[in-house]
Amino acid sequence: MSSTAIALDRPALPRGGAQAAAAADGGIRLDVAGLAMRYANGHVALHDVDLQVRAGEMVVVLGSNGSGKSTMLKCVVGLNRPTGGAIRVAGRDLARLSGEELRRARLPLALISQHANLVRRRSVLANVCSGTLGRRRRLATSLGFLPHEEIGTAFACLEEVGLPHLAQQRAGTLSGGQAQRVAVARALAQRPQVLLADEPIASLDPEAADDVMRLLRRLASDDGLAVVCVLHQTDLAARYADRLVGLRAGRLEFDQPASQVAPERIAGLYATALQ
Repeated sequence: MSSTAIALDRPALPRGGAQAAAAADGGIRLDVAGLAMRYANGHVALHDVDLQVRAGEMVVVLGSNGSGKSTMLKCVVGLNRPTGGAIRVAGRDLARLSGEELRRARLPLALISQHANLVRRRSVLANVCSGTLGRRRRLATSLGFLPHEEIGTAFACLEEVGLPHLAQQRAGTLSGGQAQRVAVARALAQRPQVLLADEPIASLDPEAADDVMRLLRRLASDDGLAVVCVLHQTDLAARYADRLVGLRAGRLEFDQPASQVAPERIAGLYATALQ
């Protein structure tokens, strides 16, 4: 993508008003029912997991390594094909779809990973603008050109995460915290209804991790996104989440308001199984 400086029209993010209204009506944005995942080797990673997330709600999923947290997110976003259950987004069951139909149906979903996965040699703005390519599929974009009509949206997303001053900077020069916030901006450029974050602060220092968690909290509260975040940092989970979901060995242990989950119950997710 070209990283040439361009005069920018800076519209407000098109998400905001509609998403905030959606939050007000409390609409369910992600509805997972009876989700199961059995791999070809016979290992069962998920057993009959249910999860509903509403607009404006931030849900944090906790559990030890191998508990099924990341597998659940990968099933939701379509990276893994579940062996049972339903995943409903905007009225469509993603578990029943494939190919181009699945690609279109999952446009309301955006995924942030542990690593920002930015194109280091390109500008921050170009990286954010790549988030719009799902709805701008044409020859020019397939050859690496920016969709010029989306540059204003990309800049607005950078403003949303507090980094508009870095728009023309090469992504390879960013700190870890800055890079992850650019990854959030890229996800916002997709105009999602549901934002999935798979251990987004695992590689960040405490201050940067807190910045990213505050940002995700604000995107739920102020912009009406349904946010699902997988974490190991139980203190941050309790501080920022509306609800805590606990997984152990692929099974749902609890799904409760964060204020009602006792520390002992969280600790139990990480306890070594009795031999």
